Amino acid sequence: MGSKVMHSITEKQLIMTTPTFIDLGVPAKIATALSAQGIDSPFPIQVDSLPDTLAGKDVLGRGKTGSGKTLAFGIPMVARLADSAMNQGSHRKPRGLVLAPTRELATQITNSIEPLATAMNLRVTTIFGGIPQKRQVQALKDGIDIIVATPGRLEDLMGQGLLKLDAIEITVLDEADHMADLGFLPVVTRILNATPRGSQRLLFSATLDNGVQKLVDKFLQNQVMHAVDEANSHVSQMTHHVFEASDADAKKRLVYALASGTGRRILFMRTKHHAKKLAKALTQAGIPSVDLHGNLSQAARDRNLEAFSAGKARVLVATDVAARGVHVDGVDLVIHVDPPAEHKAYLHRSGRTARAGASGDVVTISLPTQRKDLSDLLNKAKISVRPQSVNEKSPEVIALIGQVAEYVKPTSPQAPPKPTGKSTGRNAQRKRALRENGQTQNQQPRTPGSRPNAQGSSSGKPHGAGGGRPQGAGGGRPPGAASGRRQRQGSR
Repeated sequence: MGSKVMHSITEKQLIMTTPTFIDLGVPAKIATALSAQGIDSPFPIQVDSLPDTLAGKDVLGRGKTGSGKTLAFGIPMVARLADSAMNQGSHRKPRGLVLAPTRELATQITNSIEPLATAMNLRVTTIFGGIPQKRQVQALKDGIDIIVATPGRLEDLMGQGLLKLDAIEITVLDEADHMADLGFLPVVTRILNATPRGSQRLLFSATLDNGVQKLVDKFLQNQVMHAVDEANSHVSQMTHHVFEASDADAKKRLVYALASGTGRRILFMRTKHHAKKLAKALTQAGIPSVDLHGNLSQAARDRNLEAFSAGKARVLVATDVAARGVHVDGVDLVIHVDPPAEHKAYLHRSGRTARAGASGDVVTISLPTQRKDLSDLLNKAKISVRPQSVNEKSPEVIALIGQVAEYVKPTSPQAPPKPTGKSTGRNAQRKRALRENGQTQNQQPRTPGSRPNAQGSSSGKPHGAGGGRPQGAGGGRPPGAASGRRQRQGSR
């Protein structure tokens, strides 16, 4: 590993001296694209890291959740790739790669980078599992400059010979510590080994620990670390509350009350089953809610996130899959219905509110038996808050609920549409013809002198004459045949 330089900066140091994006060397087209989204001033981590990332240096970036890490690596990636002449060829090869641990985060990163890339005539695509690969493969064939991907599907396409990373100039690992926590280090290592040695590598995360150091030692050269405030620090505009309920029933009433306000709120659960169950129960209680967890298909995830973002559902009930990568503006309240297992999860969950300088509240609901474990978790997260024994009518709770939203009558599930087409099978055609003639299967026309067909044959021919088969000739079994077959099966 090469030498490491550590830069650290606080928000207070930047209040009077914040430069513009242009001052930091960001191309005018990118600055204009940012301004069109209402982003006119860089965040501290962007101010601190952009001079080095734009200069092509390897960087370790640490910033608290909601600090602007995505643009801190997205801006230099787009700017540097736009300067390269390789994209002028007849076929574009991927030259920028962003790895993210979850599908949601990959989608959010793409949404942030795409407007900048479009302004610089670059193409971006997202690659992740859970959906058919056909469109992703077609995008690669059409020519792509930047890939935002989860490791599993990316390596799968590489193994099929559909993707090569030999032209990659910049690689970014976002939420690098979460990659390590999820066991992605081996596949991430193989992917990085497939990128050119000496290409630029950027690692951005809210924390830098665990297996991240192994990646740093192996793949970064002469890296610079940029840290905004302390590791594991929480957002100053975020207010933390710990509400203790007397028992499970009191906790349930408290959850329903906190979910009943007009603003957006995210409720975190430990398990997929309980997240689904609570979202359904809240909706039935007149509080439109959607769930987000690993058991959902990608289409269902996208549909539920869109409903939450558009305001069709005011409440998102999620497992920790949403703690990283779900960036929805205007989330007023985050509720830990089930306290998380460790402090990093608490910080990432809580970071869904109070983003980009906005304020927000975080409530952890606990039972008396969870008091000690929760205290230990909050100490590790460096959160100082006094637990309060409350119920759904306590003033502290009423203040967080705010204006109660109107009851929304739940819609009944729509019945599947009845089939409108007609079967074209021979048997269906025969039955349809009989009905149209006013006959049933057992009311067949008979020629004079013929005997009724006891077997329901439509030909009216006697057995053995082509209409029905005689016993033992393939139509019916000889006596004892069925029992003999059963005996043989029973002896196997």
